[in-house]
Amino acid sequence: MMRRALLLLSAFALSVPLTMSASAPAIAAEGMNDAQALAVALADARRDADRGRDLHRHPVETVKFFKIERDMTVVDYMPSSGWWTRILVPYLSEKGRYIGVNPDVTNGSDRLKEAFGNMGSAFLDSVAQWTGIRSDRVSAYNTNTLPTDLNGKVDRIMVMREVHNIQRFNMTYTELGAMRRLLKKNGLLCIEEHRARNNAAPDYADGSKGYMREEDVIKLIEANGFKLAGKSNINANKNDPANHEAGVWVLPPNLRGMTNEIERARMLVIGESDRMTLIFKKR
Repeated sequence: MMRRALLLLSAFALSVPLTMSASAPAIAAEGMNDAQALAVALADARRDADRGRDLHRHPVETVKFFKIERDMTVVDYMPSSGWWTRILVPYLSEKGRYIGVNPDVTNGSDRLKEAFGNMGSAFLDSVAQWTGIRSDRVSAYNTNTLPTDLNGKVDRIMVMREVHNIQRFNMTYTELGAMRRLLKKNGLLCIEEHRARNNAAPDYADGSKGYMREEDVIKLIEANGFKLAGKSNINANKNDPANHEAGVWVLPPNLRGMTNEIERARMLVIGESDRMTLIFKKR
């Protein structure tokens, strides 16, 4: 399936008469269908450093499973260094809108404030550098600065490998509440998360190691006003034992603390983490 997806992606990319260069952003033309537009976004030269992770992160399959269409308003929650930003901003059409959102860290530690605060002032400059696009279709907020007129206007919210952070920093109630207010009645909350084994000990699967049990994530999200609407194993990795003493970060791409070449090679063979991929509707 992956081979077919990559071949299709290559075919679309080759058929699009756009120059993929650092000076000319690969913005998908309005006449393209969603698959063609996604191919253009994925082929942009600005993604050269990102592309090595495509085999682990499955952007084509993930966008399809989340049912993200080009005219949608999409929130990318805790976009970090912009891996999904560099895909979604060029992918969305002029009718669509990309919104980067970071958590409310008003009462957080200095470290959290430095990492996630002032989203509106810093992130837009990063988007312009990452994509070559300056557009009124892009905006950014912390959840405590979200304008009320966005409530009920968002089609998709993507929370990619961040539920464990919401959990371990005690942000669950405020952050999921903000997401629920943002979503349209038929909108989707789209979750990807590092998956612990079903029998993992509670103190291992509490988010502190990056991993959470799938049943716990579902219960957590559902307890905050959502209902599971679908799940997929597109981002699964059976090679990951999900029991690393130092947490998920020893795996690629971080390879944290892997100075021993034998251990480093073993982590590279495992690849990126085993991940659940879930969609929820709000109640």
